[in-house]
Amino acid sequence: MAMIEVEGLTKRFGGVVAVDNLNLAVEAGEFLTLLGPSGCGKTTVLRMIAGLEVPDEGVIRIGGKTVFSAERGLFVSPGKRGIGLVFQSYALWPHMTVRQNVAFGLEIQKVEAAQMQKDVAEALAYMRLEGMEERYPQQMSGGQQQRVALARMLVARPGVFLMDEPLSNLDAKLRIEMRAEIKRLHREAKATTVYVTHDQTEALTLSTRVAVMEGGRLMQVASPREIYRRPANLFVADFIGSPTINLIPGKIVRKDGGIFFEGEAFSLPAPAFADHVGAEVTAAVRPEEIRIETVQSGDAVFGEAYAVLPAGSETILQVRREGRIFNVRVMGETAFDVGDKVFMRFVPEAVCYFRRDGGELIGNCGT
Repeated sequence: MAMIEVEGLTKRFGGVVAVDNLNLAVEAGEFLTLLGPSGCGKTTVLRMIAGLEVPDEGVIRIGGKTVFSAERGLFVSPGKRGIGLVFQSYALWPHMTVRQNVAFGLEIQKVEAAQMQKDVAEALAYMRLEGMEERYPQQMSGGQQQRVALARMLVARPGVFLMDEPLSNLDAKLRIEMRAEIKRLHREAKATTVYVTHDQTEALTLSTRVAVMEGGRLMQVASPREIYRRPANLFVADFIGSPTINLIPGKIVRKDGGIFFEGEAFSLPAPAFADHVGAEVTAAVRPEEIRIETVQSGDAVFGEAYAVLPAGSETILQVRREGRIFNVRVMGETAFDVGDKVFMRFVPEAVCYFRRDGGELIGNCGT
């Protein structure tokens, strides 16, 4: 295990700043995912840690050893950083068998033949590739090829695993299987892992912590639960979650002797936000935090079923109210049809509020 430290990391491509003064520490043994939309800089960060891209500014340390320093003019080559790499494209040699692909790195290191044979056999067995040793990559499925790529990384016993969207070429069923394999591999190998993806499900299910990026900058670094339940700003709130979070512009006001959020489509008590009276905010509520009722009661508000999207274990219901569409997650099947009248009940404690002018979270939120 080795800690990864990044300080003031900056990378420009021409006039475009791909990574902007990034500071990040990955604790020894943790699984950190760099998550964000295409072009946010996450792959560039991974490639700089790996030594495949040279930063313009900053410092990178792996296991306490400085592997890059712009100020000192220091650059340690990828092969001397003690890392293992897995790419989206698998990067297997097509003219080599599975055994030869996995053994390739050990041959470069001039590992003794008997030890190499033992290590390769153990790595293949660990990744459930026994009996496929003499196959060529083109004779294997995508999932099998990815297992070969993981075995090749594992056999060198690096202290750091770096993975760049390794599951994006697989179908949905294989992605689920390989997520489990990667999580098992990390738990048993105890290697510090940095994983790049734009798939939030991968990030939330695999990670110890998630680093959300946009425009070359870190938006938030926190546990998956914290990222989901207490997003630091509107970008994170809107990016994380499927279906997307409901965003309603409005204002914190004082009325009837209390503090309320007055939005375009509903009003909610907000007693904890007395210090923000008069502030223009955006309320954010997750689809699963809206309760659907068939009769009006209490503070439930009227709406009309706009779309009904069954998905087996759950149903996504889109409800239209005053020209605004709300996403609602209902567990199991529902008898609702398009055009049905429904009533939505919002859970005040589950609503997050963000400043309209800067997008930052104000106060606390979530359940």
